[in-house]
Amino acid sequence: MRKAIIAGASGLIGGLLLDDLLQCSDYKEVVIIVRKELPIKNQKLKQLVIDFNKLDNYAEEITGDVIFCCLGTTRKKTPDLSVYRKIDHDYPLHLAQIALKNHIDQYHLVSALGANAGSSVFYNKIKGETERDITAIGVKCLQIYRPSLLTGDRKEKRFAERLAMGIFKIIDPLLIGTLKKYRSIPAKTVAEAMYKQSLIKQEGIFIHLSDQIKQLS
Repeated sequence: MRKAIIAGASGLIGGLLLDDLLQCSDYKEVVIIVRKELPIKNQKLKQLVIDFNKLDNYAEEITGDVIFCCLGTTRKKTPDLSVYRKIDHDYPLHLAQIALKNHIDQYHLVSALGANAGSSVFYNKIKGETERDITAIGVKCLQIYRPSLLTGDRKEKRFAERLAMGIFKIIDPLLIGTLKKYRSIPAKTVAEAMYKQSLIKQEGIFIHLSDQIKQLS
């Protein structure tokens, strides 16, 4: 019986992962780290309402077997790039440092296909830097997931994303061989892969590309 911590439970992948963990019998307790309480009630659930800029103040309460980090934002929601970096890089990195300090063996990070610290594309660069810096922390088991375009029902409507989903419905079957990793992927599939991987006792760094995530789910 295990205890999980989720950061980013209000997002698409994090919300689906939370559903999986609350319904399964493998986890006896699920702690979600949130800015404001979510309208969810469950005997297994504890909501830790925090100021992410003061994560150290809550470190003693962030304990368990695994941290799932599903934090992320968009340029539309967060046009200030310094704030964007905090959400996509600084907070996940700080959580990894807490994981190491509190002997949390597993850290699961949602990144993105194309993550590259040397990229000239801001989004890919931030994701790559986050992966690089968390890898350097030295958590016993680091699982990194790099999904391509996510499909699923988001709370907020994103016109460009809906348009891309429509296009990918047409081109997904054409992406074969080494191009399979570029096919769109349901957020539910990513959440299920994270849950299943967390049940396997492993040590080391594991990077899962989009097509590999589908095989793990």
